[in-house]
Amino acid sequence: MGAGAPRGAGGEGRSSGGLRASLAGLTTRGRSFLAAGVAAALCSYVLGQAELLRVGLLLAFLPLLCVAVLHRTRHRVAGSRRLSPQRVPAGDEARVQLRVENVSRMPTGTLMLQDRVPYVLGPRPRFVLDRVEPGGRREVSYRVRSDLRGRYPLGPLQLRLTDPFGLVELTRSFSTYDVLTVVPRTEELAPVRLGGQSSGYGDGSGRALALAGEDDVIPRGYRRGDDLRRVHWRSTARYGELMVRREEQPQRSRATVLLDTRGIAYEGAGPDSAFEWAVSGAASTLVHLLERGYSVRLLTDGGSAVAGEGAGFSQGGQESAEAAGMVMDMLAVVGHSDGAGLSRAYDTLRAGDGAGFGGSGGDGLLVAFLGELDDAQTELAAKMRGRCGAAVAFLLDPAQWAGRPSRVQERLDRLRETGWTALAVRPGAAYGDLWRQAGSAPLGTDSPGGWS
Repeated sequence: MGAGAPRGAGGEGRSSGGLRASLAGLTTRGRSFLAAGVAAALCSYVLGQAELLRVGLLLAFLPLLCVAVLHRTRHRVAGSRRLSPQRVPAGDEARVQLRVENVSRMPTGTLMLQDRVPYVLGPRPRFVLDRVEPGGRREVSYRVRSDLRGRYPLGPLQLRLTDPFGLVELTRSFSTYDVLTVVPRTEELAPVRLGGQSSGYGDGSGRALALAGEDDVIPRGYRRGDDLRRVHWRSTARYGELMVRREEQPQRSRATVLLDTRGIAYEGAGPDSAFEWAVSGAASTLVHLLERGYSVRLLTDGGSAVAGEGAGFSQGGQESAEAAGMVMDMLAVVGHSDGAGLSRAYDTLRAGDGAGFGGSGGDGLLVAFLGELDDAQTELAAKMRGRCGAAVAFLLDPAQWAGRPSRVQERLDRLRETGWTALAVRPGAAYGDLWRQAGSAPLGTDSPGGWS
């Protein structure tokens, strides 16, 4: 919640521009009165009518008197704003509560309260507040909603002071504002069999995550150079040969979500476009995997990994909520890139850190959301399969979305030949259904069963 006072006035309701700013606050009615008064005074001089001169002076004096009164009026008004929640999915509403408090010793006149909001969030809210007693407060609220992702500033809050005749209107702004983050919509995904259940460290990195633990002790045969203090005498007596304790290190499943953001790979814009579908699918996948305890990173076609420390992987576990918030904030503002290919993403996956892709572990999970692929990019995507435990691709071909002839089936066949579980995304497809379909689809063209 932010609070503030009129800018440049030390909390008082006086305009920082002085008398000139107050004169600029004359409304159309006030300017008309002033012009009519001057015209009447000139006509009285030409026609020699004294009564007309008095009418002209009255018409010209009234708006000037209102300007002087409002300019001398000193109101100290404090304003605050509370935004709940500060992060909402696209299409959902957020509630904004405004509070105005009169901290001076004199009552205010009629106030018009206005909050500045981007046009995407709806019309600019305006409220008329009656007289506020000294020490009194008024609270009003409104709702904002956007179907488009992004970060939208709310504020600064503005107060409009006016005289009873509507001849002068002065606007005073507060200095604080808040930011509403509209994140992609997510779908709750059903649990399916996922590959890459463990990419930890130690001798048994291929074991399932549920079996891993800090206290696991598994005996193995003695090797030259092993510390004799690690000899496991009970196993030695059982097997008849020298056995040592093989201490497992903590392991955590890892997954990478690849989002193709190339502008040339998509067509159209808006909430129902293919790119927005890809962003929403990536967000749903990231949240689902984080809830399952995966260490997850978001990778774009530019090769940048976003999630947390250590090669871009989040920590998962207790930090999953924080990691999810970080990734969702990034996806709220992600847009099209100028890249022409997926080479940078491929280099990042190939480099790895020995525990995900292209390293000694090679048992992580890769979920990719890809736009249009030509022959070269299809081959590059096929190479990304590498040695990862499972790779799932969702292809959003713009030609298919536009109803034109598409080569998406050729791309799917090529990816499946290299071990991908590849699915085409058609307009209006529900991601939850495709997720379940991918979980039960064969790996590539030869392997039956799920992602294991």
